[in-house]
Amino acid sequence: MMETKRTNKEILVKGIKKMGFSLLCMFLGPTLMYVAFSNQEKPLYIPLLILSLLICSLAIYFAFIGLKTIMDSMFHKTSN
Repeated sequence: MMETKRTNKEILVKGIKKMGFSLLCMFLGPTLMYVAFSNQEKPLYIPLLILSLLICSLAIYFAFIGLKTIMDSMFHKTSN
């Protein structure tokens, strides 16, 4: 009997959620960075800039992790 290869839907949903969070961070990070650079004379300039850089880094991280999770769901690799 031949086994058909199918996508593991539970792992796929996890990957899509990670990609969704990455998409949110992709918009939020640059928006906060624009706000920070627009108000350089305000006292919250440095903390807002650091937060925006952190969110931009999280967007890149979750994009890679999300893509890896989606690929694992298609090629049946178990992830921890």
